[in-house]
Amino acid sequence: MSVYLSKIYTKTGDRGQTALVGGQMVPKDSLRIDAYGIIDELNAVIGLVRRANQDEKGPDASKQLLDRILQRVQNELFNLGSLLATLPADLQPSQPRIEERHIEALEKEIDTLNEHLPPLRSFTLPGGGWVSSYLHLARTVCRRAERRLVTLASQEEIGAESVKYVNRLSDALYVLGRWNVRERGESEPLWTPEST
Repeated sequence: MSVYLSKIYTKTGDRGQTALVGGQMVPKDSLRIDAYGIIDELNAVIGLVRRANQDEKGPDASKQLLDRILQRVQNELFNLGSLLATLPADLQPSQPRIEERHIEALEKEIDTLNEHLPPLRSFTLPGGGWVSSYLHLARTVCRRAERRLVTLASQEEIGAESVKYVNRLSDALYVLGRWNVRERGESEPLWTPEST
């Protein structure tokens, strides 16, 4: 699927409307636009994770593994955004899809990384180093995207894999946050309710 952008601004959005991939004009605050906007926001946060991962100290093999996973996820999120920006009737055969194999890849990574983590005896607080902190931020944006997709799916067709993928991705981001803390030798902040 090739993309050619010659002009960045079109002025068509100046009145609060935007075009879907099929050309239909819709309000910028419609559920569909909001849903893929949150997916775009999530992708931007994952970009922050990847940048912090490059800059922060840590074992090279772990940094490379994290970057490989997140680079793939960024591309999958872009594919998901493309799907959400297209009404089902306008989907093209060559348009990338979110499929069960993408969900299975996340599940495999969750299981593999989680095997090396100690069982939790409390809830994890967002934090640790910069990379883990950004991973937790990505997880919360991912959960918001999931909520919006659930709402959208109750009103329009979006494909069952979309919600399932985002649900699994939030779990993966959580496990990656925990795994990253251990790989970098950082302490994992845990909820201590008695300290309040």
